[in-house]
Amino acid sequence: MEMKINDTPVRTSRNFRINNLKLENIQIPSNLDTFKNVEIITQKAEISNNVRKYKLEYGNGEILEENAQNEANSVLNIKTSRKGEKVTIIYTFTDEETILVNNIEINTYKDADITIVYKSKTDKPCFHNSVIRLNTSPEDKVNVNIVNMLNNNSMHFESMESSLEDNTNLKYTIIDLGGKVSATNYFADIIGKEAKNDLKTIYLGIENQIKDINYIAHLKGEKTEGYIDVQGVLNDEAKKNFKGTLDFKRGCKGAKGDENEFCMLLSPKAKSIALPMLLCTEDDVEGNHSTASGKVDEKSLFYIMSRGLNEKEAIKLIVRARFNKILERIKDEELLKDIVHEIDNRL
Repeated sequence: MEMKINDTPVRTSRNFRINNLKLENIQIPSNLDTFKNVEIITQKAEISNNVRKYKLEYGNGEILEENAQNEANSVLNIKTSRKGEKVTIIYTFTDEETILVNNIEINTYKDADITIVYKSKTDKPCFHNSVIRLNTSPEDKVNVNIVNMLNNNSMHFESMESSLEDNTNLKYTIIDLGGKVSATNYFADIIGKEAKNDLKTIYLGIENQIKDINYIAHLKGEKTEGYIDVQGVLNDEAKKNFKGTLDFKRGCKGAKGDENEFCMLLSPKAKSIALPMLLCTEDDVEGNHSTASGKVDEKSLFYIMSRGLNEKEAIKLIVRARFNKILERIKDEELLKDIVHEIDNRL
């Protein structure tokens, strides 16, 4: 099957080759057995499999959306019922379980902390397709961490949507390391007055990996804030498409938005394409965007190597230094160690 997925909200010239991601010979799984290698760690959050039918605003396309809605072999409704509730969900792919289609709905109450991890204990090709929907309450302070540590033989498709009410402060962190193809779509509907969505991402592409990143924020309420910060590294013949859109809707007077993407290129064959967009139908707003790519700073590399490290170890140190500010948002020390170890191994 041929698919075109992860469409930009506004079409651009075909010459940019970034309006969508075209994939061939993709087999969409169906009639799946329940995915059993899932660990849910929580104290009092309510967990059920009662998830509403829901039409995504954007997502990765109708085929993958319908697959997650109708064929999911892991369906979770998570409702936090007390202040500061923590929920961790770990999906582990093995030789016996290589296909996961998950449909997750999260409803938060006061300072929730949600972490979802995908990891591989197999080198077999794996397939992952996911829809994650987050509904907040007024005054919420929510942290969400999504960590992709799948093997490089995998297909990874992730569609995420968040709805923010009055005075909600959402910190959303995405660590995107695995997948032969990794296509992620994030949409923030910033509805409430003075709501804030702060999205930060790390990606790492090696070998012939493809990273297709599409982040969209609609700023609707007065004095809302939307931030997108993406830091990445590409090596070998890896390719990355970044599409970031801040859309200032009518009624969002006093809103602020900023998007920034930087890609460090470790190989002359790696390819980075970026499309930052600002859309606006309201006055009295402030929006900024920037994107850049570049090689490892030679002076920094020379300085570190002069302290006794070889080139490979010096590059690892420089990469970790660039990633550190975002990695600091991962408060689970064991998970943080796993992520750093995974980055080092892949480099």
